[in-house]
Amino acid sequence: MMGDKRLNDFKRRWQLVQYTECVLYAVGVAGLAYLASQNFFLGILGFALGMAVAVLIFKPWKLSSEQTVAYVDAHVPEAGYSSALLLMPPSELSNLSKLQRYRVSTQLDAVIAKLKPPHQLPMAAMVMFGLIMIGMAVQFMLKDFQPKDLTPSTPQSIQFTPLDSVETNAEIPKLSSTKITIDQPDYTGIPNISTENPNIRAVTGSAITWRLEFDGEVANVRMDRMGEIFTLGQKNGGFILSQTLEASGFYSFSFEDKNGNKFVTDLYSMEAIIDEAPLVEIDGLDQYSYFEFDEVKQLPVNTKVSDDFGINDAYIVATVSKGSGESVKFREETVRFDGTLSKGKKQLQLKRLLDLDKLKMDPGDELYFYVEAKDNKIPTPNISRSETYFAVIRDTVTDDFAVESTLGVDQMPDYFRSQRQLIIDTEKLIKDQPNLSEKDFKFKSNELGFDQKSLRLKYGQFMGDETELQAAPGQVSSVENEPEGEEGEEKDVLDGYSHKHDSDNEHNLVEEHEEHGEEDEEEDPLHDYLHNHEDPEESTLFEKSLKAKLRDALSIMWDAELYLRLYQPEKSLPYQYQALKIIQEIKNSARIYVHRIGFDPPPIKEEKRLTGNIEPITNFDKKQEFEYQMSFASSRKTVSRLEQLIQGFNFTEMDRVLFQDAGNELAKKAVVEPLKYLKVLQGLRDLDKSVNRTKEHYATVQKNLLLVLPQVENNPGKVEAYEDEINRLFINELGKND
Repeated sequence: MMGDKRLNDFKRRWQLVQYTECVLYAVGVAGLAYLASQNFFLGILGFALGMAVAVLIFKPWKLSSEQTVAYVDAHVPEAGYSSALLLMPPSELSNLSKLQRYRVSTQLDAVIAKLKPPHQLPMAAMVMFGLIMIGMAVQFMLKDFQPKDLTPSTPQSIQFTPLDSVETNAEIPKLSSTKITIDQPDYTGIPNISTENPNIRAVTGSAITWRLEFDGEVANVRMDRMGEIFTLGQKNGGFILSQTLEASGFYSFSFEDKNGNKFVTDLYSMEAIIDEAPLVEIDGLDQYSYFEFDEVKQLPVNTKVSDDFGINDAYIVATVSKGSGESVKFREETVRFDGTLSKGKKQLQLKRLLDLDKLKMDPGDELYFYVEAKDNKIPTPNISRSETYFAVIRDTVTDDFAVESTLGVDQMPDYFRSQRQLIIDTEKLIKDQPNLSEKDFKFKSNELGFDQKSLRLKYGQFMGDETELQAAPGQVSSVENEPEGEEGEEKDVLDGYSHKHDSDNEHNLVEEHEEHGEEDEEEDPLHDYLHNHEDPEESTLFEKSLKAKLRDALSIMWDAELYLRLYQPEKSLPYQYQALKIIQEIKNSARIYVHRIGFDPPPIKEEKRLTGNIEPITNFDKKQEFEYQMSFASSRKTVSRLEQLIQGFNFTEMDRVLFQDAGNELAKKAVVEPLKYLKVLQGLRDLDKSVNRTKEHYATVQKNLLLVLPQVENNPGKVEAYEDEINRLFINELGKND
C-alpha cells in the first residue's frame, strides 16, 4: 500500500540521519587523534573506533515501526493518531477502520514527504569541531615539549671552498679550529658564551670575537661584512677579529694560501636584538580630573613598569600651571614613588598618592603630570613615558567688569551668557521663587530659556548648524490656516511671552540662512564618492570623539531650555550641570601643553640700527639638478648578464665585481627581511666558486633574483588598466559635472 511505503521511507530517512550523526562524531575523534599524534594511521583508527562507539550508542538498525508511527502521530495532525492502521493488513480491519485507513493514507501522501525526522546534527557538528579544536590545542602544546631540531638550515661550522680550480697535488690549508666568543653587555645579565656556530644572535652592543686556526700556511684571512672588508690579526698561531654588534647583517670569511689560491665561506647571519624601551602603564586613572576647592584633592597613581632587561629608575614629572594668558607661570617638580625602587627588576608595581595641596595648588591652577622610566642600558639608557594626565581645581572667583556710577553704562544684554552664568542665575531664580510673583517668575525663567537657546546656537555653529531655524526635537509643525498680520506675515502667538530679542535683534545672534526643501535640490550623483565638508556630521573641525561630546552637550542644552520654557528651572538645573561638564572636558582636551623655553635674541649693532642700508642684501638663486637613479641598478644588470652566461658567454672578473655589487644592494634589504633575500644572496656568493658556474645554477640564481626585485618605476604617462563598470560610471558622472 502507498501509506505503508511512506512510513518505510520516513523510517529509512530517520536511520540515515542517525548514521550521519555517527559519522560526525567519528570524524571529530579522528581529527583529535590525528592532530594530537600527527599519525595518519592513528587518525583512521580513531575514525573506526569513534564510528563503532557512536553506532552502538544510537543503534540506528533498531529503529522500529512503532517508533515511526508514534512520531508521525505526534507531529502530523492529518494522521489523526491512526497511522498504525497503515501497517495492518486490510483483511483484519473493520469497514470503519478501512475507511479511516484510506483517509489517513490520502492525507499522508502530501504531508509525510515534508516531515523531518528528529535529529541532533547541530550538536554533532559542534562536538566534531570541538574535538578538532582540542586536537589543535594539544598539537600546539606538544610542540613546546618536543626536542628542538638540532639540524639547522645553514651549516653550524665554518667551511671554506675554493673560488677557482685547485691542483689536486697542491697542499690546501684546512680550518682546524673555530671559536666564537659572544660577550653580552653586563646590564643584560646574560652570561657570555663560546660557540662554533657562525650564525650569531646577540643583544646590540655585544662584543664578538672570532678566532680561526688553520693547518697549513695561510697568507691572510679577511671578513666581508655587508661589503666592508676587515683583516683578521694573527696572534698565537691563530687569526683573531673582534667587533661590536651594532646592527643585523651578514658576513663571510675568505683567505688566500701561499700559492695565491682563494677560498671563501658561505654567508652567515648576525642578528642584533634591540633593547626595547620600558613600557609604562597607569591603571585606574582618568586622563582629566576635576576637583572642587572644598573636597579632598588627591590622585592615586598606580603604575606598572616593565622592561626586557631591567629597570633603573622611574618617577613622576609634575608641572603646575598658575595664572592665565601672558601671566601664566609653570613650575616643574619630580615626584618619587612610595617606597624604595628595586633597580634591575624587569617588572615593578609603583604607587604614589599625589596631593594637590602639597603641590601648593590654588583654585584655577592646573596640573600636568606623566610617569617617566629608564632602563639599565649603558651608556645611554632608553627612556619612555606615559601619556600626560591633567588635574584641575575649579576656580571659584571670577572678575566682572564694573564702571563708576558717574559714567554712562551700556545696558546691552549679554547675549551669549556662559553655561556657568546660566547655572548661577538659575540657582538664584530657584532661591528667589517664593519672593517673586508668578508673572515675574515665568518671565525670568523664559529669559533664561532664551539665553540657553542663544548659547546652544553659538556652540551649534561649531557643528555646522549655521541656522537656528532647525526644528527642535518634538516640535510641532505650524498650521497652514494661521492668522497673518497686516503685512502678510504670520502672527507669533508667543510674542507676549518670549524674549524681546527673539525677533528684532535675532540678527545679533547667528546669521539666518534660507532653507530649501529637498524637492528643490537635485540629487548629487557623486554624493557617495565625495567628502562633503558642509555636512555637519562629516565636518573635520573636530575629531570624532570631540564631535560626539559636543553633540551630546547640544542635546542636553535642548532639555535644559525645555524645562526653563516650561517654568521648571529646578528640573533644568541637572541638565545644565551635565552640559557644563561636557563643555569643560572639550576645552581641556583641546589644550596643548608645551614646555617654556628661553629666547636670546642676537645682538644688534647700534651703529647700523635704523639706518635703512640694504646694499649688502642680494638676491639668492639656487639651482640644483637631480639625476634619476634606478633602484637596484646592479641587480638588474645582473639579471641581463646571467641571461648572457646561460647562452654560453664566458665568466670574467667584471662579472664577479657586478655580482658582488648586486649582493651588497640586496644585503641592505636582507637586514629587514633575511628569509626573503638569504637564498638569492647565497646563490650570488656561490657564483664566485668555479664549480657552481653552470647553466643550471645561472638559471636558478636569475629566477630567485627576479622574485625579489621590485617592479621598475614607470615614467609618467598613460597606462592601460582594467576598468570595471563602477569605475566607468564614476568617470562618466565626473564628465557630466565638468
